[in-house]
Amino acid sequence: MASLGGLAQATPGRSPGPKEGEVLVGVAASADGLESEVERHAPGDARVVHSNEAIRYVAVRFPAQAPDRASENFIEAITQREHIRYAERNVTYEALATNDPLWSEQYAPEMVGCPEAWETTPGDPAVTISVVDQGIQYDHPDLEAGYEDGRDFVDGDGDPYPVSVEENHGTHVGGIAAGRTGNGTGHAGISDCSLLSARALGDGGGGSLSDVADAITWSADQGAAVINLSLGGGGDTQTLKNAVSYALSNGSLPVAAAGNDGQHGVSYPAAYEECLAVSALDPDGSLAWYSNWGEEIDLAAPGSDVLSAVPFDDYDEFSGTSMAAPVVSGVGGLALSQWDLSASDLRLHLQATAEDVGLPAARQGSGRVDAAAAVGTDPDGSGGDGGDGGDGGDDGDSGGDEEPTCGSETETATVTDTLSGWTDSDCWRYPWRTDPCQVVVELSGPSDATFDLYVNEGGGCPTTGSYDHRSYTMGSEETIVVDSPDASDDLYALVDAWSGSGSYELTITEKGD
Repeated sequence: MASLGGLAQATPGRSPGPKEGEVLVGVAASADGLESEVERHAPGDARVVHSNEAIRYVAVRFPAQAPDRASENFIEAITQREHIRYAERNVTYEALATNDPLWSEQYAPEMVGCPEAWETTPGDPAVTISVVDQGIQYDHPDLEAGYEDGRDFVDGDGDPYPVSVEENHGTHVGGIAAGRTGNGTGHAGISDCSLLSARALGDGGGGSLSDVADAITWSADQGAAVINLSLGGGGDTQTLKNAVSYALSNGSLPVAAAGNDGQHGVSYPAAYEECLAVSALDPDGSLAWYSNWGEEIDLAAPGSDVLSAVPFDDYDEFSGTSMAAPVVSGVGGLALSQWDLSASDLRLHLQATAEDVGLPAARQGSGRVDAAAAVGTDPDGSGGDGGDGGDGGDDGDSGGDEEPTCGSETETATVTDTLSGWTDSDCWRYPWRTDPCQVVVELSGPSDATFDLYVNEGGGCPTTGSYDHRSYTMGSEETIVVDSPDASDDLYALVDAWSGSGSYELTITEKGD
């Protein structure tokens, strides 16, 4: 089987879109082979049809006529085997948008302060935003100048072009984040950053867990600074968790829609710690009736009646948290065009410069995203020059550089040690040195082993069954980011060997303001 960017080519005949007859199996890095480890335990009527080396899972397809108990028995049996981390159904994720009557004007860019931000930078093409969604009409008049590359994970080829006029969600989302501004055509997107199209949802709006996970890992491998995830509905899965962890560990910030059920409870993937979760606002600044809310919300953005591009060479207004997320992704692109920020620092900066619109934190997070403040406020408060996108203005209503920002004070501690095997673990205690606004805990271990990372905000050492935060992918590269950690007690980090042995490095980066 050929491979590209860690993704094995799908078996010919693998159906596009949702794949309800498949089971995804996670394989530890200590296994001798990825597919061979699963093949030896698969029943005779099932076959391996796909694999992803980056986040180490294998897709197993059961015949259409097989009863549900066949796959259930397989899941139960294979999870008892050595080197197998998990097994779960290849569930379906859906686009998170609703259609509304057209409005006569565009309001979202003004609402988040884009005109002021554009005076400093319209967006640097060197900054890339990936849209994991339906395909994008990349030759649309408002998108072709910024389109960089794409891949179709639904049909398994290199062309993510929409197959019908009904496949409009990806183009609309891409147009919000990176539609051209000031080009005399159509609408104004939030940024002029470059655009990647990772087609993981078909023209019906649904897509398989495996396609979504592959699209996320591919986007990170392409160097996307921001990965927009305007999708949900498939629930909490280990494969999706591993994909967003992989993205964050490789320098990409996942920005995800909170969900459109109009209820308490943020949809996955937005609910994962790795993702920046976005709720939707109406034009009057209130929480949209359809927007989910909850403690996981990080930011709010306009999501109702948002005008953007749709196939083919047209424009329309859609509503949904799907529309709010790319507003934040676009503002993230503007901030990165002005300031040199890591993914975790970008997250902090967008939160620190958000505008409080008077909603409870569970509905707005840190507030409504603010492009003017994100571009106009120096993240470290030093008043120095920005990144490649400009030379450091203070054009936004940011309150000036006198206000301390998260990360203006940074402390880093690193320790190296060794784990001898699957019964071994180390617990480390870290005493706070600042008034922390964020802490990043990173583990780097052997490539042929599977080490896991657990963190407690006080209360003593975590265990593998009791912890505040956990990162456990198939290898030994783990990252945990905690915003506003509880500093009333020391921080505790547990490094646990699930399989394999070797040396590791644990780094704790504490950010204060």
